[in-house]
Amino acid sequence: MIHIFPVIVRLVAVVVLFCGFTSRAEEGWPQFLGPRRDGTSRDVLNLKWSQEGPPVLWKREVGQGFAGPAVAGGRVILYHRAADKDVLECMESTNGATVWKYETPSTYTDDFGFDEGPRAVPTVVGDEVYALGADGLLSSVQLSSGKLRWAVKLREKFAADKGFFGIASAPIISGELLLVNVGGKSGNGLVAFRRVDGSVAWHVGNDEAGYSSPVLATINSEDLALFFTRAGLTVVRPKSGEVIASFPWRSRTHGSVNAATPLVSGDQIFLSSSYETGAVVLRYTKSGLEKVWSRDGVLSSHYATSILRDGFLYGFDGRQEQRPTLTCVKFATGESVWRQESIGAGSIIGAANALVVMMETGELLLVEPTSGGFKKLAQAQVLPNGVRAYPALADGSLYARSKNQLYCVDLRSANR
Repeated sequence: MIHIFPVIVRLVAVVVLFCGFTSRAEEGWPQFLGPRRDGTSRDVLNLKWSQEGPPVLWKREVGQGFAGPAVAGGRVILYHRAADKDVLECMESTNGATVWKYETPSTYTDDFGFDEGPRAVPTVVGDEVYALGADGLLSSVQLSSGKLRWAVKLREKFAADKGFFGIASAPIISGELLLVNVGGKSGNGLVAFRRVDGSVAWHVGNDEAGYSSPVLATINSEDLALFFTRAGLTVVRPKSGEVIASFPWRSRTHGSVNAATPLVSGDQIFLSSSYETGAVVLRYTKSGLEKVWSRDGVLSSHYATSILRDGFLYGFDGRQEQRPTLTCVKFATGESVWRQESIGAGSIIGAANALVVMMETGELLLVEPTSGGFKKLAQAQVLPNGVRAYPALADGSLYARSKNQLYCVDLRSANR
């Protein structure tokens, strides 16, 4: 007699175990600001470090660039510049070893003498990697092989401006389309490309591109794409490109940018900008966008996107070069809850049990996500000074780059 029940039990256990690992691996950090493009991760982190700080699993030399890494399928994908070439490089997440490189010539020159590498984090889905260079070259490359699928020169095709610091808005996937804030002329401000061949599915608007990256949201049962352009918020239907709402939000100063990515909670949208512009929460309704609150000097983001958690916003208030303040603000009202003054500039990732604050100085902080006041859980000098790129957090490892080095830092909890 065959004992079927024990076999079924073992089979179910294997399937459950496999699904658990698959789900965990699939989340990764496949695009700018992570799997949900809101800067959050479900990883539980180790909150107790030695005096030396968290272990560095590996580090390696890389080229120029403000583009942070993406992590997917056990690979780290970094877009950086070596000499006169932009290099899209795929590495092993375990040791940083190169799997493949895809290189293209680059003539981008920064008008302010800053870094001349790529700015936009690659976007990964399935076997596809989408990279957008500072000079406007949009490329689709196979993750498995590094072979080019298609490429489009956005500045040439759509008459897009260079902007102050090159092109930096990371593309986002919506079904079979790739949505890009191109900033082109003659109705080519926002463009949707077909993922299969790079052909244009729709194009709309004339706003210049900002440095904010678009997000997707479902509000009141409607699927929406939100673009924070240089002029303000534009809400479109991702399948058709139909513009259904807009809201101007831009500094009166010419030398200004919108850089932080919109955050969505329910039917409300949070925008923030520096240059005496400030923060605003908008409610999306069938009749359009209505202002819930707005104010400056509470959470005016220069370039770092805030974290929204349990009804509170955590972010940097103030200009990057003027030592901004790390602050907590009530999302519903804009009320300031606590402020850690003049902490300096950086970026924030919201993990399951801590805020991961990567400072420009290379210091790494873990901060308790609480409205009860600023509570530092751990602190260490991990990277050299000069960290401007957004890090990635995948399976408890933090992947962060300085001017010329990429680090993999072990933040994994022993109890995971």
